[in-house]
Amino acid sequence: MQTKFIFVTGGVMSGLGKGVVTSSIAKLLQLSNQRVSCVKIDPYLNYDAGTMNPVAHGEVYVTDDGGECDMDIGNYERFLNQNLKKTHNITTAQIYSAVIEAERRGEYLGACVQIIPHITDEIKKRIHKIAEDEKLDFLVVECGGTVGDIESLPFLEALRQMRLEEGPQGVLFVHVTLAPSLDVVGEQKTKPTQHSVQELRRIGIQPDFMAVRCTEPLLESTKKKISMFTNVTASDVFSCHDVSSIFSVPQILYEQGIVDKIFTKFAKVGMINSAANWDNWNSIVQSMQQKDGEIKIAMVGKYVTLADSYVSVNHALKHAGAKIGKSISIDWIDSEGINGNVDALSKYNGILVPGGFGSRGVEGIIKTANFAREKNIPYLGICFGFQLAAVAFGRHVLNYSDANSTELDPNTTHPVVDLLPEQKTMSNLGGTLRLGAHDITIKPNTIAAKTYNATHVSRRHRHRYEINTKYLQEFEKKGLVFSAESDNSKRMEMLEIPSHKFYFGVQFHPEFNSRPGFPEESFEAFVRASAS
Repeated sequence: MQTKFIFVTGGVMSGLGKGVVTSSIAKLLQLSNQRVSCVKIDPYLNYDAGTMNPVAHGEVYVTDDGGECDMDIGNYERFLNQNLKKTHNITTAQIYSAVIEAERRGEYLGACVQIIPHITDEIKKRIHKIAEDEKLDFLVVECGGTVGDIESLPFLEALRQMRLEEGPQGVLFVHVTLAPSLDVVGEQKTKPTQHSVQELRRIGIQPDFMAVRCTEPLLESTKKKISMFTNVTASDVFSCHDVSSIFSVPQILYEQGIVDKIFTKFAKVGMINSAANWDNWNSIVQSMQQKDGEIKIAMVGKYVTLADSYVSVNHALKHAGAKIGKSISIDWIDSEGINGNVDALSKYNGILVPGGFGSRGVEGIIKTANFAREKNIPYLGICFGFQLAAVAFGRHVLNYSDANSTELDPNTTHPVVDLLPEQKTMSNLGGTLRLGAHDITIKPNTIAAKTYNATHVSRRHRHRYEINTKYLQEFEKKGLVFSAESDNSKRMEMLEIPSHKFYFGVQFHPEFNSRPGFPEESFEAFVRASAS
């Protein structure tokens, strides 16, 4: 059967939750026994998210096949509990690069290469290829940015063309907007939504459904007013009001009848034998909401001014908390501000140091790692937090006062963390890290082996530096064990201190493998230790 396409656009302002709406619609279709996946279109000129500052754009999400993607890809994976490929994140740079390379090869037969049809054809080709390769019933495509942005126009034009080519029973448009409630007036305002849809219609797209963000459920009078000015039936205007968990959004959309309406629009048979699917999903959602006690976690990092910088870590902690029935309270602490105030960390049940790059705030992280070791506070170090835990051990236990990473001090006489050998000839920064899933061998009779209950795992990486193996014997003599490795023992992947309550570090990014109902093992072990 031919794939059906659902295109999600956004208006008024960024950050309304298009990714959650996209994920929720896809989840509802999955629960209805449909084969479904998601695509994120990012109109920026970066080739991928790899070189962007997390404080400005949110975390860089890494796929199994080494894609450095927009954080919404993480949303899709968590909601659908399936791994996506890097082709599911399409950017302007990827499209233009492909067209320019084709032009240089002479593939356009002397034609004048233009936005229409060449750019739009490349966009459509990529969307169709994903649908065909994965044999999907539905593909939900989120177009990033806001309607009216000049960067989005070629993508919206391509989606408009697909509606014409596929027909009304092949393509459906969902437009996400905002209905703010002003405290002074106390009513839900529809003017932003009206203007947004006017802009969308001006470029040739009439939305089928409206997903309207609001603090409280949309009133019927508000729905009717939006319907009147947007030419969308009132019953096709859906309230996307605030809820305690994003994983409750599929339920509120389902209760408003969105699934039946999607199947009706596409003339498809409705939900079949989906009760068991819903039971499983509802049990996961309920586990995220039912808590008995609180665990206080200090997350000490470099990009804490934007919580989205560590969104997957935040989710992974909450997945682990839900597994043991505990609420997770996270305080994001700027490592630059730690310095002499490290004692303030003693009030936390656990300390986590996530990934990062560069020298800013490093001394605060090293002090944090050492403080957790000395005070026997559960510690989880991820990537940068793993490397700097080794640096802290080198300074305070091996007594190498200048122990460091060559990323931070190229002249250190004790480079316990050094550049990957293959990185020494790299000139470009974008797309050249050690990326994606790699196989890891876990040593028996270690905390790592107990944590993962396995001898081999595969996890996603994003780093350029690694533990210097010439220091391994010195570390292990003093009680720091490297309990997992990869690439025939060339690279260290996990560290632990067996005598500690829980002191664990990983070179990879375990947060990208954590799912609601299925927490990643190192996070679960860390949270359990923090709860005890």
